[in-house]
Amino acid sequence: MTDTASKRADNLSRRGLIIPVLAVVMLAAILICLCVGKYSISPADCMRILFGKIVSAEPSWDAMDEKMLIGVRLPRTMAAVIVGAALALSGAVYQGIFKNPLVSPDFLGVSSGACVGAAIAILMSMSSGFVQICAFLGGIIAVFLTVFIPRLMRSDSNIMLVLAGIIVGGAMSSILGFIKYIADPETELAAITYWQLGSFAYVDNKAVLGILPLTIIAAAVLLVMSWWINILSLGEQEARTLGANVPLLRGICIVCSTVLTAGAVCISGTIGWVGLVVPHFGRMMAGSDNRVLLPASCLIGGIFMLLVDTVTRIIGPAEMPVSILTGLIGAPFFAWLLYRQRRTIR
Repeated sequence: MTDTASKRADNLSRRGLIIPVLAVVMLAAILICLCVGKYSISPADCMRILFGKIVSAEPSWDAMDEKMLIGVRLPRTMAAVIVGAALALSGAVYQGIFKNPLVSPDFLGVSSGACVGAAIAILMSMSSGFVQICAFLGGIIAVFLTVFIPRLMRSDSNIMLVLAGIIVGGAMSSILGFIKYIADPETELAAITYWQLGSFAYVDNKAVLGILPLTIIAAAVLLVMSWWINILSLGEQEARTLGANVPLLRGICIVCSTVLTAGAVCISGTIGWVGLVVPHFGRMMAGSDNRVLLPASCLIGGIFMLLVDTVTRIIGPAEMPVSILTGLIGAPFFAWLLYRQRRTIR
């Protein structure tokens, strides 16, 4: 009994250290990503420029370094952190409340809807800002339709919601196919295809600041609700027995996760595997307690996306779309994870 208590205390202590360690790794990854690229900047110059801008010091650094760091690298780095953290957090929440390890942030149709919204904006020759707005609205509308279908059928079960997501996702994919069919193959079709592959190449400070408030609010709500997500992960009947208002809590989780996913997709395009794989990696490090898992998933997702984006910038003469590399990394990892848990999968 003493040994069991000792092991449990050791596990709690180890998990308590995970968040600070991951936070330090995140800061180191941010500094590396700000410095590394085809135009490199030394860490000392990077820190001097950032500190100088904060305290409004007289410039004593190269103007090109400042332009590259503040105008290009910083917004791109912050976008990668936001997107990675948002997708990982929403994926962990969905897997918890639906008790399904195969659930990803786009299973309710948010990514398909965002693609349709962005494709319509590109087809109408709108600016990049309006493309992002249309993508965000498209994702929100798709999830609204997904949630509306079970209500129309007077069912509040998780299975019906998942099936509704399949219906809406299939419909949005068909609409996207039609838009690509009528798009100009030399301009509009290429832009839609590139947007679908995901990239941070055209992210600027305006795009990051536009989505940051909603992302912070939605993430904060989910992190505060982490204990209730533990309750929901026990199952609907058990959660009701413990006094949880299941429809209300699940609705709040879906709304916040949808805002996170739609916000991520609208500034970077569709990026797969992050919301599916990173929560599993988080469970391997932090366990299944969502009070630790959710912040750990946020940090791991941000670190992962930072490293992936940096590699896509330097891997060749032309920049590789982000989702290609996330797929190359995520698919083998998920296959290994399935192999590891093959005896427990039913």
